[in-house]
Amino acid sequence: MIFLYRALTFFLFPVFVLIIFFKRYLNKEDKKRFKEKISINDTFLPKNKKIIWIHAASIGETKSVFPLISKLTKDNEDIFILLTSTTLSAGQLIERQKFNKNNIQHRFLPLDVKFLVNKFINHWEPELVIFVDSEVWPNYLLEISERKIPLVLLNGRITMKTFKRWKLVSRLSLKLFSLYDLCLSSSKESEKNLKSLGAKNVKFFGNLKFCANINSKKKCIDLKSIFIKHNIWCAASTHPDEEEVIFKTHILLKQKGIKIITIIIPRHINRSKEINKISSDFNIKSQIINKFEDISKDTEILIVNSIGEMINYFQNCESIFMGKSLSKKLIKVGGQNPIEPAKCGCKIYHGPYISNFKEIYRFLEEKKIAFEIINEIDLSQKLIEEFINKNENNKKNIDEINFYGKQILDLTSQEILSLRK
Repeated sequence: MIFLYRALTFFLFPVFVLIIFFKRYLNKEDKKRFKEKISINDTFLPKNKKIIWIHAASIGETKSVFPLISKLTKDNEDIFILLTSTTLSAGQLIERQKFNKNNIQHRFLPLDVKFLVNKFINHWEPELVIFVDSEVWPNYLLEISERKIPLVLLNGRITMKTFKRWKLVSRLSLKLFSLYDLCLSSSKESEKNLKSLGAKNVKFFGNLKFCANINSKKKCIDLKSIFIKHNIWCAASTHPDEEEVIFKTHILLKQKGIKIITIIIPRHINRSKEINKISSDFNIKSQIINKFEDISKDTEILIVNSIGEMINYFQNCESIFMGKSLSKKLIKVGGQNPIEPAKCGCKIYHGPYISNFKEIYRFLEEKKIAFEIINEIDLSQKLIEEFINKNENNKKNIDEINFYGKQILDLTSQEILSLRK
Protein backbone atom coordinates (compact mmCIF):
# COMPACT_ATOMS: atom_id res chain seq x y z
CA MET A 1 0.00 0.00 0.00
CA ILE A 2 2.93 2.35 0.71
CA PHE A 3 4.27 1.66 -2.78
CA LEU A 4 0.85 2.46 -4.28
CA TYR A 5 0.64 5.72 -2.28
CA ARG A 6 4.10 6.80 -3.43
CA ALA A 7 3.30 5.98 -7.05
CA LEU A 8 0.00 7.87 -6.95
CA THR A 9 1.47 10.98 -5.33
CA PHE A 10 4.29 11.00 -7.90
CA PHE A 11 2.10 10.61 -10.98
CA LEU A 12 -0.57 12.99 -9.66
CA PHE A 13 1.98 15.71 -8.85
CA PRO A 14 1.14 17.72 -12.04
CA VAL A 15 -2.53 17.65 -11.04
CA PHE A 16 -1.65 18.89 -7.53
CA VAL A 17 0.33 21.74 -9.09
CA LEU A 18 -2.64 22.79 -11.22
CA ILE A 19 -4.94 22.69 -8.18
CA ILE A 20 -2.58 24.92 -6.19
CA PHE A 21 -2.32 27.44 -9.05
CA PHE A 22 -6.13 27.42 -9.32
CA LYS A 23 -6.50 28.00 -5.56
CA ARG A 24 -4.01 30.84 -5.84
CA TYR A 25 -6.21 32.36 -8.55
CA LEU A 26 -9.19 32.09 -6.13
CA ASN A 27 -7.12 33.80 -3.38
CA LYS A 28 -7.08 30.60 -1.31
CA GLU A 29 -3.28 30.41 -1.42
CA ASP A 30 -0.63 32.98 -0.55
CA LYS A 31 -0.05 34.96 -3.76
CA LYS A 32 3.69 35.38 -3.16
CA ARG A 33 4.60 32.16 -1.35
CA PHE A 34 2.30 29.50 -2.80
CA LYS A 35 5.22 27.91 -4.69
CA GLU A 36 6.66 26.76 -1.35
CA LYS A 37 4.19 23.87 -1.61
CA ILE A 38 5.49 22.62 -4.95
CA SER A 39 9.20 23.46 -5.05
CA ILE A 40 12.20 23.75 -2.73
CA ASN A 41 14.33 26.79 -3.52
CA ASP A 42 14.92 28.14 0.00
CA THR A 43 18.35 29.63 0.73
CA PHE A 44 17.78 30.61 4.37
CA LEU A 45 19.32 28.50 7.14
CA PRO A 46 19.92 29.52 10.78
CA LYS A 47 23.52 29.79 11.94
CA ASN A 48 24.86 27.82 14.91
CA LYS A 49 21.43 26.49 15.89
CA LYS A 50 19.68 23.14 15.93
CA ILE A 51 16.39 23.02 14.03
CA ILE A 52 13.20 21.67 15.54
CA TRP A 53 10.58 21.37 12.83
CA ILE A 54 6.94 21.73 13.95
CA HIS A 55 4.13 21.11 11.48
CA ALA A 56 0.67 22.42 12.41
CA ALA A 57 -1.74 22.15 9.49
CA SER A 58 -4.36 24.83 10.07
CA ILE A 59 -5.25 27.71 12.36
CA GLY A 60 -6.40 25.76 15.44
CA GLU A 61 -3.34 23.51 15.57
CA THR A 62 -1.06 26.46 14.88
CA LYS A 63 -2.44 28.52 17.77
CA SER A 64 -2.04 25.57 20.12
CA VAL A 65 1.75 25.40 19.59
CA PHE A 66 2.55 29.09 20.14
CA PRO A 67 3.14 28.68 23.92
CA LEU A 68 5.40 25.67 23.30
CA ILE A 69 7.39 27.57 20.67
CA SER A 70 7.86 30.50 23.05
CA LYS A 71 9.00 28.21 25.84
CA LEU A 72 11.44 26.19 23.71
CA THR A 73 13.13 29.26 22.20
CA LYS A 74 13.22 31.16 25.50
CA ASP A 75 14.71 28.30 27.54
CA ASN A 76 17.11 27.02 24.85
CA GLU A 77 19.22 29.54 22.94
CA ASP A 78 20.54 26.89 20.55
CA ILE A 79 17.06 25.97 19.24
CA PHE A 80 15.59 27.32 16.00
CA ILE A 81 11.94 26.57 15.13
CA LEU A 82 10.89 25.79 11.58
CA LEU A 83 7.09 26.11 11.69
CA THR A 84 5.13 24.77 8.71
CA SER A 85 1.43 24.91 7.92
CA THR A 86 -0.81 24.07 4.98
CA THR A 87 -3.61 26.65 5.08
CA LEU A 88 -3.52 30.32 4.12
CA SER A 89 -5.29 31.34 7.34
CA ALA A 90 -2.63 29.64 9.47
CA GLY A 91 0.11 31.42 7.53
CA GLN A 92 -1.59 34.78 8.08
CA LEU A 93 -1.99 34.04 11.80
CA ILE A 94 1.72 33.26 12.13
CA GLU A 95 2.60 36.47 10.28
CA ARG A 96 0.52 38.50 12.76
CA GLN A 97 2.46 37.02 15.69
CA LYS A 98 5.58 38.92 14.60
CA PHE A 99 7.95 36.24 15.85
CA ASN A 100 11.68 36.93 16.04
CA LYS A 101 12.83 35.57 12.68
CA ASN A 102 16.26 34.77 14.11
CA ASN A 103 14.53 32.09 16.20
CA ILE A 104 11.50 31.10 14.10
CA GLN A 105 10.67 30.88 10.40
CA HIS A 106 7.42 29.87 8.75
CA ARG A 107 7.08 27.89 5.54
CA PHE A 108 4.14 26.27 3.80
CA LEU A 109 4.51 22.49 3.84
CA PRO A 110 5.57 21.05 0.48
CA LEU A 111 3.31 18.36 -0.93
CA ASP A 112 3.80 14.82 0.36
CA VAL A 113 5.58 13.69 -2.79
CA LYS A 114 8.81 11.75 -2.21
CA PHE A 115 11.22 13.91 -4.23
CA LEU A 116 9.88 17.09 -2.56
CA VAL A 117 10.04 15.47 0.86
CA ASN A 118 13.70 14.51 0.33
CA LYS A 119 14.69 17.97 -0.89
CA PHE A 120 12.87 19.68 1.99
CA ILE A 121 14.49 17.51 4.68
CA ASN A 122 17.90 17.70 2.98
CA HIS A 123 17.73 21.49 3.08
CA TRP A 124 16.58 21.98 6.69
CA GLU A 125 18.15 18.92 8.34
CA PRO A 126 15.98 19.06 11.49
CA GLU A 127 17.25 17.36 14.63
CA LEU A 128 13.68 16.66 15.77
CA VAL A 129 10.28 16.72 14.03
CA ILE A 130 6.87 17.39 15.62
CA PHE A 131 3.56 16.84 13.84
CA VAL A 132 0.50 18.32 15.56
CA ASP A 133 -2.99 16.89 16.09
CA SER A 134 -3.78 14.22 13.49
CA GLU A 135 -1.21 14.92 10.78
CA VAL A 136 -0.12 11.66 9.14
CA TRP A 137 1.78 12.13 5.88
CA PRO A 138 3.24 8.74 4.81
CA ASN A 139 6.16 9.95 2.70
CA TYR A 140 7.28 12.43 5.35
CA LEU A 141 6.93 9.92 8.19
CA LEU A 142 8.82 7.19 6.36
CA GLU A 143 11.66 9.48 5.28
CA ILE A 144 12.04 11.02 8.76
CA SER A 145 12.09 7.57 10.34
CA GLU A 146 14.61 6.19 7.81
CA ARG A 147 16.96 9.05 8.69
CA LYS A 148 16.52 8.22 12.40
CA ILE A 149 15.29 11.74 13.20
CA PRO A 150 13.19 11.69 16.42
CA LEU A 151 9.51 12.04 15.50
CA VAL A 152 6.73 13.29 17.80
CA LEU A 153 2.95 13.41 17.44
CA LEU A 154 1.91 16.35 19.61
CA ASN A 155 -1.59 16.81 21.03
CA GLY A 156 -2.52 13.72 19.02
CA ARG A 157 -6.23 13.59 18.32
CA ILE A 158 -7.81 10.39 17.04
CA THR A 159 -11.60 10.47 17.42
CA MET A 160 -13.66 7.30 17.19
CA LYS A 161 -14.70 8.33 13.68
CA THR A 162 -11.06 8.68 12.61
CA PHE A 163 -10.11 5.52 14.49
CA LYS A 164 -12.68 3.44 12.58
CA ARG A 165 -11.37 4.78 9.26
CA TRP A 166 -7.80 3.84 10.13
CA LYS A 167 -8.96 0.37 11.19
CA LEU A 168 -10.11 -0.22 7.61
CA VAL A 169 -6.42 -0.10 6.64
CA SER A 170 -5.05 -1.66 9.82
CA ARG A 171 -1.75 -2.85 8.29
CA LEU A 172 -1.01 0.66 7.06
CA SER A 173 -1.95 2.24 10.41
CA LEU A 174 0.32 -0.17 12.32
CA LYS A 175 3.19 0.75 10.00
CA LEU A 176 2.71 4.53 10.11
CA PHE A 177 1.80 5.09 13.76
CA SER A 178 4.68 2.89 14.91
CA LEU A 179 7.07 5.39 13.28
CA TYR A 180 6.42 8.02 15.96
CA ASP A 181 9.00 7.91 18.76
CA LEU A 182 6.63 9.74 21.10
CA CYS A 183 2.88 10.40 21.00
CA LEU A 184 1.45 12.97 23.40
CA SER A 185 -2.32 12.59 23.12
CA SER A 186 -4.92 15.34 23.48
CA SER A 187 -7.33 13.13 25.46
CA LYS A 188 -7.69 9.77 27.19
CA GLU A 189 -9.82 8.55 24.28
CA SER A 190 -7.10 9.50 21.79
CA GLU A 191 -4.47 7.85 23.99
CA LYS A 192 -6.40 4.56 23.85
CA ASN A 193 -7.02 4.86 20.09
CA LEU A 194 -3.38 5.67 19.31
CA LYS A 195 -2.20 2.57 21.17
CA SER A 196 -4.72 0.43 19.27
CA LEU A 197 -3.45 1.84 15.95
CA GLY A 198 0.11 0.78 16.72
CA ALA A 199 1.61 3.91 18.29
CA LYS A 200 4.32 3.38 20.88
CA ASN A 201 5.37 5.49 23.86
CA VAL A 202 1.93 7.13 24.14
CA LYS A 203 1.40 9.58 27.03
CA PHE A 204 -1.36 11.93 28.12
CA PHE A 205 -0.67 15.11 30.11
CA GLY A 206 -3.69 17.16 29.03
CA ASN A 207 -4.82 19.08 25.98
CA LEU A 208 -2.17 21.53 24.79
CA LYS A 209 -4.89 24.10 24.10
CA PHE A 210 -5.06 24.74 27.86
CA CYS A 211 -1.63 26.37 27.50
CA ALA A 212 -2.91 29.22 25.30
CA ASN A 213 -1.95 32.70 26.46
CA ILE A 214 -4.88 35.07 26.93
CA ASN A 215 -4.14 38.76 27.33
CA SER A 216 -6.96 39.62 29.74
CA LYS A 217 -5.86 43.27 29.99
CA LYS A 218 -6.20 44.03 26.29
CA LYS A 219 -9.64 44.92 24.95
CA CYS A 220 -10.39 46.45 21.56
CA ILE A 221 -13.95 47.16 22.63
CA ASP A 222 -15.47 47.96 26.03
CA LEU A 223 -19.16 47.07 25.88
CA LYS A 224 -19.62 47.50 29.63
CA SER A 225 -18.99 51.23 29.30
CA ILE A 226 -21.56 51.48 26.47
CA PHE A 227 -24.26 49.37 28.17
CA ILE A 228 -23.66 50.42 31.78
CA LYS A 229 -26.92 49.13 33.27
CA HIS A 230 -27.17 45.97 31.19
CA ASN A 231 -26.11 42.38 31.65
CA ILE A 232 -24.04 41.17 28.70
CA TRP A 233 -23.69 37.58 27.53
CA CYS A 234 -22.42 35.91 24.38
CA ALA A 235 -23.36 32.97 22.14
CA ALA A 236 -20.20 31.91 20.30
CA SER A 237 -19.56 29.63 17.31
CA THR A 238 -23.28 29.22 16.71
CA HIS A 239 -24.68 27.01 13.95
CA PRO A 240 -28.04 27.06 12.13
CA ASP A 241 -31.05 26.39 14.43
CA GLU A 242 -29.08 27.47 17.51
CA GLU A 243 -29.66 31.20 16.92
CA GLU A 244 -33.40 30.68 17.32
CA VAL A 245 -32.76 29.27 20.81
CA ILE A 246 -30.58 32.30 21.55
CA PHE A 247 -33.31 34.75 20.49
CA LYS A 248 -35.91 32.90 22.58
CA THR A 249 -33.54 33.04 25.55
CA HIS A 250 -33.12 36.78 25.04
CA ILE A 251 -36.91 37.24 25.05
CA LEU A 252 -37.35 35.14 28.22
CA LEU A 253 -34.73 37.25 30.01
CA LYS A 254 -36.50 40.45 28.96
CA GLN A 255 -39.80 39.07 30.22
CA LYS A 256 -38.14 38.61 33.63
CA GLY A 257 -37.35 42.33 33.63
CA ILE A 258 -33.63 41.88 32.96
CA LYS A 259 -31.86 44.52 30.90
CA ILE A 260 -29.92 42.34 28.51
CA ILE A 261 -27.46 42.62 25.64
CA THR A 262 -26.86 39.45 23.64
CA ILE A 263 -23.80 38.99 21.44
CA ILE A 264 -23.94 36.38 18.68
CA ILE A 265 -20.72 35.25 17.02
CA PRO A 266 -21.67 32.75 14.30
CA ARG A 267 -19.21 29.99 13.42
CA HIS A 268 -19.40 31.25 9.83
CA ILE A 269 -19.69 35.01 9.65
CA ASN A 270 -21.17 34.92 6.15
CA ARG A 271 -24.42 33.96 7.95
CA SER A 272 -24.66 37.34 9.71
CA LYS A 273 -27.38 38.69 7.38
CA GLU A 274 -29.38 35.49 7.76
CA ILE A 275 -29.19 35.83 11.57
CA ASN A 276 -30.16 39.49 11.35
CA LYS A 277 -33.27 38.44 9.41
CA ILE A 278 -34.21 35.98 12.20
CA SER A 279 -33.84 38.84 14.67
CA SER A 280 -36.31 40.91 12.64
CA ASP A 281 -38.74 37.99 12.64
CA PHE A 282 -38.59 38.02 16.45
CA ASN A 283 -39.03 41.83 16.41
CA ILE A 284 -35.75 42.37 18.26
CA LYS A 285 -33.49 45.29 17.36
CA SER A 286 -30.14 43.92 16.22
CA GLN A 287 -26.99 45.28 14.65
CA ILE A 288 -24.37 43.60 12.49
CA ILE A 289 -21.04 44.92 13.71
CA ASN A 290 -17.76 44.87 11.85
CA LYS A 291 -14.36 45.58 13.36
CA PHE A 292 -14.04 49.04 14.97
CA GLU A 293 -17.64 49.92 14.08
CA ASP A 294 -19.68 52.21 16.34
CA ILE A 295 -22.37 50.42 18.33
CA SER A 296 -25.85 51.84 18.66
CA LYS A 297 -26.95 52.18 22.30
CA ASP A 298 -30.52 51.12 21.53
CA THR A 299 -29.55 47.77 20.01
CA GLU A 300 -30.29 44.53 21.87
CA ILE A 301 -28.51 41.92 19.75
CA LEU A 302 -24.98 42.37 18.42
CA ILE A 303 -24.10 40.09 15.49
CA VAL A 304 -20.34 39.96 15.05
CA ASN A 305 -19.22 40.04 11.43
CA SER A 306 -15.42 39.94 11.80
CA ILE A 307 -12.84 37.20 12.28
CA GLY A 308 -10.46 36.90 15.23
CA GLU A 309 -12.46 39.02 17.64
CA MET A 310 -13.95 36.38 19.95
CA ILE A 311 -11.62 36.95 22.90
CA ASN A 312 -12.44 40.67 22.90
CA TYR A 313 -16.10 39.80 23.38
CA PHE A 314 -15.42 37.05 25.93
CA GLN A 315 -13.66 39.66 28.06
CA ASN A 316 -16.85 41.74 28.11
CA CYS A 317 -18.99 38.85 29.34
CA GLU A 318 -19.26 36.60 32.35
CA SER A 319 -21.45 34.01 30.62
CA ILE A 320 -20.90 32.25 27.30
CA PHE A 321 -22.94 29.75 25.32
CA MET A 322 -20.71 27.61 23.08
CA GLY A 323 -22.44 26.50 19.89
CA LYS A 324 -22.37 23.43 17.68
CA SER A 325 -23.82 21.62 20.67
CA LEU A 326 -27.64 21.79 20.47
CA SER A 327 -28.39 20.18 17.11
CA LYS A 328 -28.78 16.39 17.23
CA LYS A 329 -27.69 16.06 13.60
CA LEU A 330 -24.20 17.08 14.78
CA ILE A 331 -24.10 14.36 17.44
CA LYS A 332 -20.94 12.75 16.02
CA VAL A 333 -19.05 15.99 15.36
CA GLY A 334 -20.54 18.35 17.95
CA GLY A 335 -18.75 20.78 20.23
CA GLN A 336 -16.50 23.80 19.91
CA ASN A 337 -13.39 24.53 21.96
CA PRO A 338 -14.43 26.16 25.30
CA ILE A 339 -10.92 26.82 26.64
CA GLU A 340 -10.60 30.46 25.53
CA PRO A 341 -13.77 31.67 27.32
CA ALA A 342 -12.81 29.58 30.37
CA LYS A 343 -9.40 31.30 30.47
CA CYS A 344 -11.20 34.66 30.30
CA GLY A 345 -13.05 33.73 33.52
CA CYS A 346 -16.44 33.06 31.90
CA LYS A 347 -19.04 30.52 32.91
CA ILE A 348 -19.77 28.31 29.91
CA TYR A 349 -23.05 26.74 28.82
CA HIS A 350 -23.39 24.10 26.12
CA GLY A 351 -25.83 21.64 24.63
CA PRO A 352 -25.58 17.84 24.98
CA TYR A 353 -23.72 17.21 21.70
CA ILE A 354 -20.04 17.91 22.44
CA SER A 355 -18.25 14.77 21.21
CA ASN A 356 -15.29 16.76 19.83
CA PHE A 357 -14.39 18.20 23.24
CA LYS A 358 -16.13 15.94 25.75
CA GLU A 359 -13.06 15.44 27.99
CA ILE A 360 -12.36 19.17 28.13
CA TYR A 361 -16.00 19.87 29.00
CA ARG A 362 -15.91 17.13 31.64
CA PHE A 363 -12.86 18.80 33.23
CA LEU A 364 -14.58 22.21 33.20
CA GLU A 365 -17.79 20.73 34.59
CA GLU A 366 -15.86 19.22 37.50
CA LYS A 367 -14.51 22.71 38.25
CA LYS A 368 -18.08 24.13 38.01
CA ILE A 369 -17.07 26.30 35.08
CA ALA A 370 -19.16 24.58 32.36
CA PHE A 371 -22.81 23.48 32.51
CA GLU A 372 -25.05 21.57 30.12
CA ILE A 373 -28.37 23.06 28.95
CA ILE A 374 -31.02 21.57 26.68
CA ASN A 375 -33.21 24.50 25.59
CA GLU A 376 -33.93 28.22 25.98
CA ILE A 377 -35.78 27.73 29.29
CA ASP A 378 -32.82 25.94 30.80
CA LEU A 379 -30.34 28.48 29.43
CA SER A 380 -32.31 31.52 30.60
CA GLN A 381 -32.59 30.12 34.14
CA LYS A 382 -28.85 29.48 34.30
CA LEU A 383 -28.10 32.99 33.05
CA ILE A 384 -30.42 34.59 35.63
CA GLU A 385 -28.58 32.72 38.39
CA GLU A 386 -25.27 33.90 37.00
CA PHE A 387 -26.36 37.52 36.69
CA ILE A 388 -27.36 37.45 40.36
CA ASN A 389 -24.13 35.79 41.55
CA LYS A 390 -21.92 37.86 39.22
CA ASN A 391 -19.47 34.98 38.70
CA GLU A 392 -17.88 35.25 42.13
CA ASN A 393 -15.14 32.71 41.36
CA ASN A 394 -13.87 34.47 38.24
CA LYS A 395 -10.24 34.97 39.34
CA LYS A 396 -10.06 31.56 41.03
CA ASN A 397 -11.20 29.85 37.82
CA ILE A 398 -8.64 31.70 35.70
CA ASP A 399 -5.78 30.94 38.09
CA GLU A 400 -6.72 27.25 38.27
CA ILE A 401 -6.90 26.80 34.50
CA ASN A 402 -3.66 28.73 33.94
CA PHE A 403 -1.89 26.55 36.51
CA TYR A 404 -3.18 23.41 34.80
CA GLY A 405 -2.01 24.76 31.43
CA LYS A 406 1.46 25.51 32.81
CA GLN A 407 1.76 21.94 34.09
CA ILE A 408 0.85 20.56 30.65
CA LEU A 409 3.33 22.89 28.93
CA ASP A 410 6.21 22.04 31.31
CA LEU A 411 5.68 18.26 31.00
CA THR A 412 5.30 18.49 27.21
CA SER A 413 8.48 20.52 26.85
CA GLN A 414 10.44 18.10 29.05
CA GLU A 415 9.33 15.07 27.02
CA ILE A 416 10.18 16.69 23.70
CA LEU A 417 13.60 17.92 24.81
CA SER A 418 14.47 14.46 26.14
CA LEU A 419 14.50 13.22 22.51
CA ARG A 420 17.16 15.67 21.34
CA LYS A 421 20.36 14.07 20.14
